Amino acid sequence: MTQKIEDLIPHRAPFLFVDEIISYTAETIIGLNTFTQKDAWLQGSFPDFNYVPGTILIEAMAQCGGAGVKLLGLADGVFGLVSLDNIEFFAGVEFEKLVKFVVKNIRISEKIIKQSGEAFSDDKLIVKGEWLCVKLQ
Repeated sequence: MTQKIEDLIPHRAPFLFVDEIISYTAETIIGLNTFTQKDAWLQGSFPDFNYVPGTILIEAMAQCGGAGVKLLGLADGVFGLVSLDNIEFFAGVEFEKLVKFVVKNIRISEKIIKQSGEAFSDDKLIVKGEWLCVKLQ
């Protein structure tokens, strides 16, 4: 989509982990990100494997979900991540690989956003889980 992610969520570099939202409906949001040299500061987490840290992948899914909710006009304000559930890691993803996030809206109100998501690289499931965000402002 043509709207800049920075116009949708408050995150900024180096802590912005969504390049674009490619699809969004009331049910599903799909976004993309490639972790590149701009994210070199993350490489210290697993220097021998060149993997993007799993916690960053979860944050990226939540950012993707938040940007999609804003595009849909379903919630207004600033929301913060407050809980994670059923997180499962299946594989690492290397830097310079495209990551696709598929986020499902579970419940959205003016005060909470509950979503689930999966992250894929090379069509392989990397991580999945659920999260809850609450309105901060």
